[in-house]
Amino acid sequence: MPENHPKNDFLDLPRPVRKEDTFNEDKLLTYLKQVLPHLEGPLEVRQFPSGHSNLTYLLRMKDQDLVLRRPPRGKEIKTAHDMEREYRVLSSLQEVYPRVPRPLVYCEDPEVLGAPFYIMERIQGVILRGKEPPARILLTEDVMRQLCCRMVDHLVELHKVDLVESGLRDFGKPEGYIQRQVTGWTKRYFNAKTDSIPKIEQTAAWLKETMPVEERDALIHNDYKYDNLVLDPQDLTRIMAVLDWEMATVGDPFMDVGTTLGYWLDPQDPDPIKMLPFGPTLMRGNLDRAHLVERYENGYGLPMAHPVFYYVYGLFKIAVIAQQIYKRYKDGFSQDKRFAMMILGVQILGDQAILAIEKGRIYDLG
Repeated sequence: MPENHPKNDFLDLPRPVRKEDTFNEDKLLTYLKQVLPHLEGPLEVRQFPSGHSNLTYLLRMKDQDLVLRRPPRGKEIKTAHDMEREYRVLSSLQEVYPRVPRPLVYCEDPEVLGAPFYIMERIQGVILRGKEPPARILLTEDVMRQLCCRMVDHLVELHKVDLVESGLRDFGKPEGYIQRQVTGWTKRYFNAKTDSIPKIEQTAAWLKETMPVEERDALIHNDYKYDNLVLDPQDLTRIMAVLDWEMATVGDPFMDVGTTLGYWLDPQDPDPIKMLPFGPTLMRGNLDRAHLVERYENGYGLPMAHPVFYYVYGLFKIAVIAQQIYKRYKDGFSQDKRFAMMILGVQILGDQAILAIEKGRIYDLG
């Protein structure tokens, strides 16, 4: 889509690269000419400003736009493994779940950028960030309802991907998945802890004591929400692509739904959590959390027996991610000013988790 397209201001557009996220562009250009010799022209690098985890850049060479993803500095997980996994899942899903960008090349040579990275095609479209889009995006109640329902249906479709046909049967270890997630996210929280937030620690203890029995496994995205969907600018109910597969694995699909629920705000929620920038789930036409679960259950064909557990898990997981980002900012690995207030989000998510536990439901928590 050309830069002067009338809906251009609705697209996810890049900006100049942040100072702390720069790299040697000459080395990258030399590498690109070796592995993608069909590319022509000088290299222009810009950065997509949204997102809080892996860094995402636009690479422009003549009339070809590509996207590069690499881990941020100061990240303590096995970043090379993350990039390779994300590249593999995109490659494997091309034929069985075509709503993913086409990956082009994976590089683990630290001499190029100083970290592993991969390059994929760019899919331009509308990405819904923030609680409400600009008024010029015509998200009527009917459009919002159609989009919301398709979002749930596409998640069901992902969870029904044949693991053998896709070649992803060995992509994760489904046995003991819930226990590993609860244990792992709890460990990550305490490793990144900066402040005393008792309700987060209470939530971790409750999750450990309340884990349901696992009865199913599927390919799961692990960060499925509105701002990881690319929408067709000409038809906002059409989902063109799902982005950010860095946490994808094989595990319990209900845990995937739990993460989506964690980002899902209802009109009846307490005011503090409705302040968090979790996408336009409060707009008229959206299903509430209870009806989202109902639609998912009807599509997937199995009831979610313990929705409170999965919702609380989603809130806890998001809180831990926010805590990790805040620690990275506090330790000086990022100067992104958005990260300075992350600790307040951790507190709010802890409050919401305990509220859901005490009320024993995922709805009407205000």
